[in-house]
Amino acid sequence: MTPGINAARKARVVHDIHEYHHDPASESYGSEAAEKIGVEPGRVFKTLVVAVDGKELAVAVVPVTALLSMKRIARAAQGKKAAMADPEAVQRSTGYVMGGVSPLGQKRRLKTFIDASAQAYDTVFVSAGRRGLEIELAPKDLATLTSGRFIELQQE
Repeated sequence: MTPGINAARKARVVHDIHEYHHDPASESYGSEAAEKIGVEPGRVFKTLVVAVDGKELAVAVVPVTALLSMKRIARAAQGKKAAMADPEAVQRSTGYVMGGVSPLGQKRRLKTFIDASAQAYDTVFVSAGRRGLEIELAPKDLATLTSGRFIELQQE
């Protein structure tokens, strides 16, 4: 069990776990997950951790098919600039390794923003906290468990 799965269970959130064999040579964890689970890629969301104004970390949950707008995440986190966070800082803060960062059950709860496109689906898939492991849940439950807000995060 991962902290992400434990968080969903503890909150009694309806969810499903999907496990697949992760190929280390895969260039995109999210696209690999969509293909191996057999779902439309727009329903699979990646968890990206950014540094806002060079200091505060924040989480962006965006479709694997999209690129994150750094301007939009910075604005959402009430900052001026955002950049991808240092991998070591991500691991220290979340407790997860790169490629397996879950928005759920993080060691230190970070401000979380979920792309508004998630609301178009009954359920979405996010990392359950390990490469090759996804958790499927309702977008509203994802927002509740992460204290996340829905906003437009994709690059135009």
